[in-house]
Amino acid sequence: MVLLHGYGADGNDLIEIGRAWQPLLPNAAFVSPHAPEPCAEAPVGRQWFALTFRDPQERWRGVNAAAPGLERFLDAELARHRLGDEALALVGFSQGTMMALHVGLRRRRAPAAIVGYSGLLVFPPEQGPDAVAAEISTRPPPPVLLLHGDQDDLIPAQALFQAAQGLAALGIPAEWHLFLWHRPRHRPRGTAARRRVSKPTVRAAALRRIGDSAGE
Repeated sequence: MVLLHGYGADGNDLIEIGRAWQPLLPNAAFVSPHAPEPCAEAPVGRQWFALTFRDPQERWRGVNAAAPGLERFLDAELARHRLGDEALALVGFSQGTMMALHVGLRRRRAPAAIVGYSGLLVFPPEQGPDAVAAEISTRPPPPVLLLHGDQDDLIPAQALFQAAQGLAALGIPAEWHLFLWHRPRHRPRGTAARRRVSKPTVRAAALRRIGDSAGE
């Protein structure tokens, strides 16, 4: 299971979620790579691509620029463990969700599952699913689970519904869950993820396709 962190964090930020999930996936290996670039807004953090929130092209340009490096990392990890894509699950948070969806849906073979927290599905500016339909050739598509907080103060919850609708237009069904937060926030915590993503939900979204004995 590959955990992809958000903007301004690093791999250490999400590996705690892997530790929290380990009892549910005792046969799984967890890895949380650092994004390739230092983050301009967080000196000790990393970014998959730069974000200014002023350039409408930056997300589309960014996911495409970062994708080849992530592809190489995934291929190397699968080769190291002698596994195929059918044993790969991608879990992203925020900018990491953008990368998980962009790369996971374009793999030559579908991963076992894609789980995205508090992110969005990136399309070319002013365009929609039709613009990328030819790129999404993985069939059958992987199961996708999207999760978002209703008071997310960075990426509004509407992004969850837009992503689900975009995936549906591409013929990719997605399960989604909206969390009811008590206050605005946009940050994962391993223990919070463990509480809010129930054992049946994790199993349904990931273990069912990974084939781990814990999900049988």
